[in-house]
Amino acid sequence: MQGTDRRKIVLVGTGMVGMSYAFALLNQNLCDELVLIDINQKKAEGEAMDLNHGVAFSGGNMEIYAGKYADCKDADLVVLTAGLPQKEGQTRLELLKENRKIFQSILTPILENGFQGIFLVATNPVDIMAKIVYEISGFPPERVIGTGTALDTARLRYLLGEKFQIDPRNMHAYVMGEHGDSEFVPWSQAMMSTKLIFDLCSETEGCHFQELLEVEEEVRMAAYRIIEAKKATYYGIGMAMARITKAIFGNEHSVITVSALLQGEYGEKEVFIGIPCVVNRRGIGRIIELNLGAEEKQRLHLSCETLEKTFRELS
Repeated sequence: MQGTDRRKIVLVGTGMVGMSYAFALLNQNLCDELVLIDINQKKAEGEAMDLNHGVAFSGGNMEIYAGKYADCKDADLVVLTAGLPQKEGQTRLELLKENRKIFQSILTPILENGFQGIFLVATNPVDIMAKIVYEISGFPPERVIGTGTALDTARLRYLLGEKFQIDPRNMHAYVMGEHGDSEFVPWSQAMMSTKLIFDLCSETEGCHFQELLEVEEEVRMAAYRIIEAKKATYYGIGMAMARITKAIFGNEHSVITVSALLQGEYGEKEVFIGIPCVVNRRGIGRIIELNLGAEEKQRLHLSCETLEKTFRELS
């Protein structure tokens, strides 16, 4: 990366997800230079202009402009949100073949221009798109990060916070696995502060494990419900991407459930999947191995198998 003096991001894709992320960057003053690239150059120029008109209200002096792939040369972070959106009734995995072609056309000029930073991938199906970036780029695995289940985990903590009337930031629970239908919550590891969620539930009137499973299902179906209501999801994922960016630039060593390459952890190999990771200036500092129960390990294995099967079909 360039160093701590100037934080430069190139964002490829100025759709709703990309621009929700850009808006979050501006509001949180998370970088010094933001370059917007889109197949529609005029749209990228318009988005840059619109954002620039808000700089005076922000906490910093961010330089924002529409650029070209040559701008990737000295970028710290290239963020990929380009691709076709998920349609109503369409699974994330059905998007794959169309979006792989788009990524090939994007990655070639990025790499030809000498980019040496970190890739952050948000395009769905994100776990497989992250692996595609990893394989095409030849980058070390710690420098390719998918947004994984970061947003799903935030949804889970929000719902648990509502249920138990606790600040979501004090609910320590994760969604793991594919960012999609096979994701799951390892409830054995879920806590409020340092109190097991099972103990909290047993002390809460009317709370049963079935209700926790209903919360898990609500998290799993959240994207489908939002898409049904408003055709797309973008604010939540934009905020999740901003959170990952903050952890990278701040060298925070924060634990976030991003999509990372398993290399023997949890007994799985060569699959990108949503897993608790330490995120810092290197990208993925390390993968955290939770002490999962037998059933939870099996659910993670099945989620890995789902992704591996799809990737094999693609190959």
